[in-house]
Amino acid sequence: MVRNSVELVIFDCDGVLVDSEKICVRVDAVITAELGCAFTEAEIIERFVGSSTEVYTAAVEERLGRRLEKDWQQRYEHLYEAAFEAELTAVDGVAEVLKGLTTAVCVASNGEHPGIRRNLEITGLRDHFGEHIFSASDVRLGKPAPDLFLHAARSMGVEPERCVVIEDSPYGVRAARDAGMRAFGYCGGLTAAARLEGPGTVVFDDMRDLPRLLAAAGQ
Repeated sequence: MVRNSVELVIFDCDGVLVDSEKICVRVDAVITAELGCAFTEAEIIERFVGSSTEVYTAAVEERLGRRLEKDWQQRYEHLYEAAFEAELTAVDGVAEVLKGLTTAVCVASNGEHPGIRRNLEITGLRDHFGEHIFSASDVRLGKPAPDLFLHAARSMGVEPERCVVIEDSPYGVRAARDAGMRAFGYCGGLTAAARLEGPGTVVFDDMRDLPRLLAAAGQ
């Protein structure tokens, strides 16, 4: 079988471009404890890394036993912002990878546009993507639904089978598969390799290996 050439590389943001997941997990643990429905860091990694805001809110409400106001997370946004300003860095090796890629790239994240752009600016990665940044707020359903990746591909004018997705969560890998795209599961962060493995998926733990893997995918 002849593989389709790779014409677009779609990057998730948190945990793939910016090393934010550990920070978010720590802040999430503080927030849920303050709300009175504490989740451990291990639970947060297992259940929420890479998920949508809706999934996170539903789980918090279930444990809390009541509904939360629609914009409940906004009153905690300053905690994330302060931690990111103080600690956020790019994922090891990703800056040099982006500098060397000649294939078109974009970002597709379950985060909100302001947060995605802020984190890319803090880490010096924003210029690699220009305006090619897509958020779950752009579509009806975020990951694990395939909508966001399909929207990104349409917007970039590339067929799904000619896209590859770089993800670090089971939610994102599942969304890529369901979109008909090849998935590259990065396990150099919080998610174990076994949770990313599956059909049509390459699992790797060093971002510097990505150019070689992409070259092999297009052969």
